[in-house]
Amino acid sequence: MKRSTDRFLTTHVGSMIRPPKITEYVEALAAKQTIDQAAFEKELRASVTEVVHRQVEAGVDMVSDGEFSKTNWLAYFQHRCSGFETRMQPLRSPSFVGAEHEGRFAEFYDQSMPWFQRGKPFPHLVCVGPVKYNESGRAAIERDIANLKHALEGVRVEEAFLPVIAPCSLGVAYWNEYYKSDEEFLFAVADALHEEYKAITDAGLVVQVDDAILTNLYDQVRADGKDYRRWVAMNIEALNHGLRGIPEDRVRYHLCWGSWPGPHTSDVPLREIVDLVLKIDAQAYSIEAANPRHEHEWLVWKDVKLPEGKILMPGVVSHAISHVEHPQLIAQRITRFANLLGRENIIASTDCGFAQASRIARQHPSIVWAKLEALAEGARIAWSEKVLV
Repeated sequence: MKRSTDRFLTTHVGSMIRPPKITEYVEALAAKQTIDQAAFEKELRASVTEVVHRQVEAGVDMVSDGEFSKTNWLAYFQHRCSGFETRMQPLRSPSFVGAEHEGRFAEFYDQSMPWFQRGKPFPHLVCVGPVKYNESGRAAIERDIANLKHALEGVRVEEAFLPVIAPCSLGVAYWNEYYKSDEEFLFAVADALHEEYKAITDAGLVVQVDDAILTNLYDQVRADGKDYRRWVAMNIEALNHGLRGIPEDRVRYHLCWGSWPGPHTSDVPLREIVDLVLKIDAQAYSIEAANPRHEHEWLVWKDVKLPEGKILMPGVVSHAISHVEHPQLIAQRITRFANLLGRENIIASTDCGFAQASRIARQHPSIVWAKLEALAEGARIAWSEKVLV
């Protein structure tokens, strides 16, 4: 990956707000409805080109396709992999948001996430056979690669990346009824994902591995009587298995705490797992650092040093609030990390994606672009060292 050698490079976490037409097509496909496939493919390519060009205009150096071809960051993989079926089953536990769901903030979650309640029917993907990456998946990733490369024609970017789910997030969200153990299932998922990871990097792009569930299960894993750090280590081992043979400098890893709009009081502290995260075979680590629950954790890097050759991509702009961060604040955040870890080891990013699903828009598009423009300006200020302190 490129490094910040003559300026602070900028990026984001990948997902962008889908155009209405793309949302209609993608959701129709997910519902197995008949669509005009040629019209969809034409609209998708045009939309990816437009969103890449908008990123460049906003000052983003490392761009993505916005994840426009996916229903969401997680469920999309069922269409690229065999071995699963969908069932409506009662939710076993509110593990997605941890102990907050049934504790102090239960009324908040009942109001803000009424669909996510224990005992309420919820669509679950269940593994009922061997997990294998299929021809539909190969065609889909080849199309995503081709669309992103087409969008890059005639524009100047430092790098382009495509996000893919982590084994942990699939291994938890998709139930297992076929494999003898959760660990066996997890490694089978990693094997299937390996094909998608490798297709992206073989095409000359960077793969971003998205992992929100690793931290979300903090309460649930401990409630089940398991050692949380040992569980994290197992999931990281599976991820590294999925990344086998792929050069580290073609991999970036995104870790967040779910990023849903909530209190986040039960989030695992970064310090508790950072040593394990740094064992992931990726060159760059994208970690939330702008939201008010985790911004203070820049101090972790006073004691924890990046391994040689690694890059930190701290979130210095939040996806979760409508305030557009002042460039001076962004510059201050970047400078904190640069002073501790070295300028060349920092790429300025956002906390998380702006649209984790086709109908989830964390902000209005106008705010998204304003935030990315502020990110670019803050990076320029930080490099010039004209930071107000």
